[in-house]
Formats: sequence, C-alpha cells, structure tokens
Amino acid sequence: MQKVSIGTLETSRIGLGAMSMSDYYTGARSDDAEARRTVRRALDLGMGFIDTAEIYGPFVNEELVGEAVRGRRSEAVIATKFGLVSHAGAGADTIDSSPANVRAAVEGSLRRLGTDYIDLLFQHRVDPDTPIEDTVGAMAELVAEGKVRAIGLSEAGLDTVRRAHAVHPLAALQIEYSIWTREPTETLLPALRALGIGVVAYSPLGRGFLTGAIRSREVLDEKDFRLSTPRFRDGNFEENLKFADEVAAVASEIEATPAQVALAWILAKGDDIVPIPGTKRVARVTENAAAASIALSADHVRRLDLISPPAGERYAAGDLSRTGI
Repeated sequence: MQKVSIGTLETSRIGLGAMSMSDYYTGARSDDAEARRTVRRALDLGMGFIDTAEIYGPFVNEELVGEAVRGRRSEAVIATKFGLVSHAGAGADTIDSSPANVRAAVEGSLRRLGTDYIDLLFQHRVDPDTPIEDTVGAMAELVAEGKVRAIGLSEAGLDTVRRAHAVHPLAALQIEYSIWTREPTETLLPALRALGIGVVAYSPLGRGFLTGAIRSREVLDEKDFRLSTPRFRDGNFEENLKFADEVAAVASEIEATPAQVALAWILAKGDDIVPIPGTKRVARVTENAAAASIALSADHVRRLDLISPPAGERYAAGDLSRTGI
C-alpha cells in the first residue's frame, strides 16, 4: 500500500480503527481471535496505521492490539489516545489531561501495548480545566524521553490547535470526516495544511452506515452506541438511507463496494488525510484496503460532494459539547 506522511511520520494511506473490536458497537468483544487476525491481516496488506485508545474497553483494546502486533511491531504505526480516563481516582469517562494524568496514561498504554514507544499520541478530548499548553508540554516531555514519537489532538478547535502547535509541533488532528460529515473541508483542512498538520479521519464510513449493510435499526444491539446518535434515531435513520443509496449507486457504476467509494472519496481530498475505517473482520479490512487502488473520477467526486447533508447531528448534544470542531 502507498505510504504517506503526516507530520514526521510515514504511514499507510489507509489505517485501521480498532475501537469496535472491544467497545461501543454491536459484536464488540464477541470474537477477540478474529479481531487479532484482522489486525494481522491489515499488517499483511501494508495497512500499518492502527488506532486505539485507553478508554476503549477501557484498556482491553490496547491489550488486544498489543497482542496482535507482537513480533511485528516494526510494521505498525500505533496511535493511541488519553484524556478520557482519570488515573487520580475518578476513573473512566472523566476528562483529565493534567500533566500527571498524561504521564500515568502513557505508562499504562505502553505496558498494555507491550512496546517501549507510541508512534502517535493523541489527546482524546480537550480538557477545559487544563491549559492546552500544560498538556502539550507534558506530551513534549514524553517525546524527548523517547516514549512517544509524535503527538496530536482529537476533536480540537482551530484556536486550540494553534496554541498547542506553538508549544510542540502536532503531527495530526484526529476528526470525524466522511462524505456525510463534510464540514471540515471548508475551513479546517486549509488551516491545518497551512500549519503542516495532517488529518486522521475517524468514522470514514459513517459509523458503518455508508457501507449499506445497516438497513434497519433492529440489526443493532440495544446497547450499541450508534442508536443514541441523532443520525441513527427513528425518522432520521430512514431519511439517511437515501444518502447511503446515493453512495451505493456510484459504487455500482464503478464496480466497487459502497465502503470503497466512501474511502476513495476521502483519499481524493488529499494525501495528508489518513482514514481509519473500523472493523473486527478480516474480510472487511481486506475490502477496505482495496480502496487505496480506486481513483474516483472528478464527476463522481462532485456527485458525492453534492449529496444533501444527512438528517441529524453526528453526536448527541452531551457528546457534541465535548468536541471543538
């Protein structure tokens, strides 16, 4: 697979998001053996960028990734995230990016991943109680110590990105970016490019919706995180099937799958964007990797650009308030 550069890191054109293997989605932790095979298959295909986080599980996803890359660490570019687990006693789902918590989080991640360095360390969500300069200062210390190769932020606003970048160069900003979350294209991406900051695009398949495989809310477990998001709620879900059908129509014309079209659309937006489609299945990671060889025509890109926006916000109000995009 083609290699690209984000910041100082060279990595695969398409990566693998590991979250759904362990948490949030229907089927999480149902087959850890298959999930490990999926990570190894990604490495076989040259899809070396693997994205995880301490909150996924919590903790078990990093352990799974660590087990899967054992003996093949040099083939992987491992990204992990901190900041949604407090190591001072408050526990999971507590925003904490204080310098002490950053260091505690990274020590735990290194242990679970079975490695002595993290390729790309992200702050998962901006901590309103800790100046970003303090957080990035702590991250920079870990870079100086050799425990982290590069750093980035996730779901941070442009002002925060600029302040962070002034303390230590950011390799990437991780954001939700896909055909049905196109807002970053207009203002955010040009600003990041001016700063030399790449993009890691999570949920590039619209949380699986753009694959066309989810045609009913009933196929998702009642605890599936997606059911709480506005785009998957009754009414919006049915309306958004039209969006998925538009993507499928383009896929049919070029003899590709809808997932491959959705990924190819992102690849057409610049070689400084690395999409990280999530899956826990070998067949799906193989399908996703093949998108790297698909070149959409200008007409197809334009046609996808012009699909009417989806019904509903990308997150429920409480989760949306924790983002800066």
